[in-house]
Amino acid sequence: MTSKVVDRIDPFNSKMSIKSKKQKRSQGSSHYRTKNAVELQPLAQLKEAAPSEQQDLFIKKLQQCCIVFDFMDPVSDLKSKEIKRACLNELVDFITSARGILQEPCYPEIVKLIACNIFRTLPPSDNPDFDPEEDDPTLEASWPHLQIVYEFFLRFLESPEFQPSIAKKYIDQKFVLQLLELFDSEDPRERDFLKTVLHRIYGKFLGLRAFIRKQINNIFLKFIYETEVFNGVGELLEILGSIINGFALPLKNEHKQFLIRVLIPLHKAKSLSLYHAQLAYCVVQFLEKDAALTEQVVKGLLKFWPKTCSQKEVMFLGEIEEILDVIDPAQFQKIMEPLFRQIARCVSSPHFQVAERALYYWNNEYIMSLIDENSNIILPIMFPSLYRISKDHWNQTIVALVYNVLKTFMEMNSKLFDELTSNYKQERQKEKKKEKERDELWKKLEKLGVNNNKK
Repeated sequence: MTSKVVDRIDPFNSKMSIKSKKQKRSQGSSHYRTKNAVELQPLAQLKEAAPSEQQDLFIKKLQQCCIVFDFMDPVSDLKSKEIKRACLNELVDFITSARGILQEPCYPEIVKLIACNIFRTLPPSDNPDFDPEEDDPTLEASWPHLQIVYEFFLRFLESPEFQPSIAKKYIDQKFVLQLLELFDSEDPRERDFLKTVLHRIYGKFLGLRAFIRKQINNIFLKFIYETEVFNGVGELLEILGSIINGFALPLKNEHKQFLIRVLIPLHKAKSLSLYHAQLAYCVVQFLEKDAALTEQVVKGLLKFWPKTCSQKEVMFLGEIEEILDVIDPAQFQKIMEPLFRQIARCVSSPHFQVAERALYYWNNEYIMSLIDENSNIILPIMFPSLYRISKDHWNQTIVALVYNVLKTFMEMNSKLFDELTSNYKQERQKEKKKEKERDELWKKLEKLGVNNNKK
């Protein structure tokens, strides 16, 4: 029997979508509490049953699909596996198209089917030194059934007949905890389904919202301060981006603390590149909600600014530009001095991409307007680095970008520019004079040492 291929469109903003993983070379299987093998027998088709018999048959099929199989053995239970797969596909179609079938007796059976199939102990990584950026993930061997179970779960939650008041007896805090544990799955296909499932649960079960936020908070804190290992950080942040977007104003203290104590420290993890786009989106969402948080956020980012990783520096510079794109001019004045001291260091970086990314700020019209309004503060901070680079940077592209920035500054405030140029040259002359005096002193000391040795 040929089974259907089930596809879903990612319901989340494409801006926040996660990069697809490379195709996998190996498979692993989660540990299921499998009982002795049961040979399944095909049940009658739901569409062929009399309307009065459909609900009973629907429940029987739900119960039949609670049996799980060992997918690491490719030749075991082939007939039963195919019967279950066909049955799952039929359930997906039925719950999508049938009306009047989602009655109260079905709810515990549906949740039991979902729990039996998806809740399991995740396998340890095949590679103890697994690097999510470099290595292929371990794909779930049971995916031929698991994918359809997730699809069925989503169709259940999205059904026009779905009643949260009944479902909340079975989709409770314990259920959500087990669901969140699955976000550590190495299989990106599973995490993508989990993201959508949890988002639907958050939307439909008001009583679980605070609990879900608290548990995500706990996962992130453990990741930041204990393990630095959790595969689903990006997906959880994607859900949070949508949640933050819906926060009412004024923001609760709980939400502000989550931003400062959790989202900002997430920037220090080694694996930042895996979820940085989603993290930056969440941070910017907060600042669009409450501009007064800007100072704390920018100073937090400056605190965690990477010292030795140029890739992370480029990411931080990109995020800062996103923040500056939405910043309130009054808030900009509070953070411009420490921020532009850091930008001056980045412009001076020997790493080409870091210097280039920092200099691209001057291509942003809104940032340029902020700099123009505060040129008397920003120009003195930036000038020494820019002038020095224009004379001795190894990369001609950077030198050309610096000349453009210096030209912009000169047009912005020519009087201040001339003063800074004159002062810089005077300081350089003083430095050269000191260097010359130091050299002469060392020569005298060396000569004195030679003469003493002769004696």
